[in-house]
Amino acid sequence: MGSPAAHNTDRYYVPAPSAWPFALTVGLVAVVIGVSGYLENAEIGAWPIWLGAALSIYIIFRWFQGIARESEGGLYGAQVDRTYRWAMCWFIFSEVMFFAAFFGALYYARLLSLPWLGGEGSKLVTNITLWPGFEATWPSNGPANLGGEFQTIPAFDVPLVNTLILLTSGFTITMAHHALKEARRGPCIAWMWATVALGALFLFFQAEEYIHAYTDLNLTLGSGIYGSTFFMLTGFHGLHVTLGTIMLIVITLRLMKGHFKPESHFGFEGVAWYWHFVDVVWIGLFIVVYWL
Repeated sequence: MGSPAAHNTDRYYVPAPSAWPFALTVGLVAVVIGVSGYLENAEIGAWPIWLGAALSIYIIFRWFQGIARESEGGLYGAQVDRTYRWAMCWFIFSEVMFFAAFFGALYYARLLSLPWLGGEGSKLVTNITLWPGFEATWPSNGPANLGGEFQTIPAFDVPLVNTLILLTSGFTITMAHHALKEARRGPCIAWMWATVALGALFLFFQAEEYIHAYTDLNLTLGSGIYGSTFFMLTGFHGLHVTLGTIMLIVITLRLMKGHFKPESHFGFEGVAWYWHFVDVVWIGLFIVVYWL
């Protein structure tokens, strides 16, 4: 958003019907179909993934462009500003619940299911009858040894580097916010590009880590419950970092065009909230998935 304080606050702006939500849904569904086909070794190939991703990125940029045009055109007032703030709060809350479900699955598998299969407490009969000789140790790919033997990624290697990268990016975007509030646009833009670069660097190292896991460690999505939870948690987090980096680029380009005012810049603040959320989730991932 731009400067609602200077806009007309007597009415609530309602945008015209848009096809962007439907089109974005089509793009995301294509990605899901492509990923599902890849995981199931279907003959459909990877083209739905690339097509859906390209369509989604294009729509996101066009959608953001329309919102920026409305904001800078003076269509947003104080009520719209409050609506955006509440909407972003609820969106981040929904994301918290999204990751809580995956963390809950990891907790259930690691602290409840695995000990039961190992015969802990009253579940001794389960172990003797179904899985004799199975020892409940983590990480595990289950009693059936799904995917074969694998190795895990050391916490104090690439994951630690990525943790430092994201923590640093939280600092750089905070410095950019302070510069914007002090009407220092040049330093604000510089700090924002630094944040974008750190986000891209995180994604690069994450991709390198995945390649290493698949080619050298035999750690894949097929590596039982550990492989499933590891790639679901880190993969969805990587997807959020990708989206956040796109948002950072859009905001930075808008800053370069002179958008946002020191007294009113929720478009910037909303992206900063999202980025800090991504940082916090990664800290939880580092501790629970990599370290403990």
